Amino acid sequence: MSQNKIQFQKGLSLPEFFERYGTNKQCEQALFNVRWPNGFKCEACEHDLFCYIKSRHTFQCTRCKHQTSVKSNTLFHSSNIPLSKWFLAIYLISQNKNGIPALALKRHIGVTYKTAWKMKHKLMQAMAEQDAKRRLSGLITLDDAYLGGRKKGKRGRGSENKQPFIAAVSLNKNPSPEETVLS
Repeated sequence: MSQNKIQFQKGLSLPEFFERYGTNKQCEQALFNVRWPNGFKCEACEHDLFCYIKSRHTFQCTRCKHQTSVKSNTLFHSSNIPLSKWFLAIYLISQNKNGIPALALKRHIGVTYKTAWKMKHKLMQAMAEQDAKRRLSGLITLDDAYLGGRKKGKRGRGSENKQPFIAAVSLNKNPSPEETVLS
């Protein structure tokens, strides 16, 4: 029997993660590369020359003087939490098969419980919004199940104490652009 390719896919180890995203500077550079893959472009005038204001971690367009940062218009906007902690939270939430409780997240990244809870829910909301933009297509596998414990009454599939749900997954390797729903 062959190995399950989904279950045994290559991930990013913790040492590899810290090597790539261990400092705030590395995280800022990674975010810069995602926001502006072809180099900085002003949001206001599309000009590509800028100066960096180090004290404010801000980019300023040399033409129109519009200022922006790598965190603006992202879920990190107006957060005082360092990007390295945000990236670690993303790693822990996305790599944990069964999810990670906010209390464990609090301990791992060194923030208060309230902050960990807010970060977790913000990240989960962002992931859900990204998933909602994609339609399943091609070869789709789905299954139904019932969630809930047994209380008094009927057992099994028809129990009124259980919540039915359906899970589906597309088995396409790379969905085409027309299979992605734009919002």
